[in-house]
Amino acid sequence: MDFLTIIQVLDSTIRLATPLLLACLAGLYSERAGIFDIGLEGKMLAAAFFSAAVAAVSGSVWLGLLAGIAASLALSGLHGLASITFRGNQLISGVAINFLAAGMTVLIAQDWFKQGGRTPSLFDGGRFTPVDFPFAESLAGVPILGPIYSELLSGHSILVYVAFLAVPATWWILFRTRFGLRLRAVGENPAAVDTAGVSVVGLRYAAVAICGLLCGIAGAYLATALQAGFVKDMTAGRGFIALAALIFAKWRPWHAMWACLLFGLLQAIALRFQNIELGGFTIPVQAMDALPYILTVVILAGFVGKAIPPRAGGEPYVKER
Repeated sequence: MDFLTIIQVLDSTIRLATPLLLACLAGLYSERAGIFDIGLEGKMLAAAFFSAAVAAVSGSVWLGLLAGIAASLALSGLHGLASITFRGNQLISGVAINFLAAGMTVLIAQDWFKQGGRTPSLFDGGRFTPVDFPFAESLAGVPILGPIYSELLSGHSILVYVAFLAVPATWWILFRTRFGLRLRAVGENPAAVDTAGVSVVGLRYAAVAICGLLCGIAGAYLATALQAGFVKDMTAGRGFIALAALIFAKWRPWHAMWACLLFGLLQAIALRFQNIELGGFTIPVQAMDALPYILTVVILAGFVGKAIPPRAGGEPYVKER
């Protein structure tokens, strides 16, 4: 494998890891506040559809992005209402959101566009275009550093840079601000936070809202940047992979980034190398495509017991009288 091929694989890794990273950070905020959310998949799917649909109708990718975020926030509000206000089971609420999004997106798409549950292909202003760094084209011929700068770092959509900038921003918010301290405390000991006069409900709703915002961006990226429109079940389990990455990272933002890049690398390898020869044996393409999902199962089987979630996670808070 030559150097340029490695750069191309890493470039694909970054693109494929972006929606996973956004969804993983979304789950990080929610679960750090004590709200388990397995509805990441459903929120991403709804955001992908509404962003593509609005972008196709309006011709503006930015309106599509806002529509995707709004759809994800609406489902986050529903999850918050069920699990925070009415103290329902958080896992069941998340499953319900996944089912709702899976059915709703196809139904509305078929009724709206009559294209078998998909949206029209997006062109021009309906898609996010690559952001080229200064002198990227002129430096492309420079050995080693040129391809890294022009191919690996430059040429991504703006949402890719937003996703990776969100990692240090999340670390700073959670570990260097009063809001982050309170958010983490709500996930560990909500009674102590309540005793200090801080609203547990308000903090948990804030975390759920941030989760919805990031899932909305992730879904919009899938439909308007990584691909050119919405198709049925286009998230393809990315929400669950993001949850596995979150557990693997033990609810820490920097570790989450590396975990998502690992999953992205496996997907990039599967797309780039359809059949790999190992000692005279050919690994079929189906096995390569299944690699990210196999790793998900391995991580969940091997790390769930070792990774300790927030102590109050999954438990509704009942204020003592």
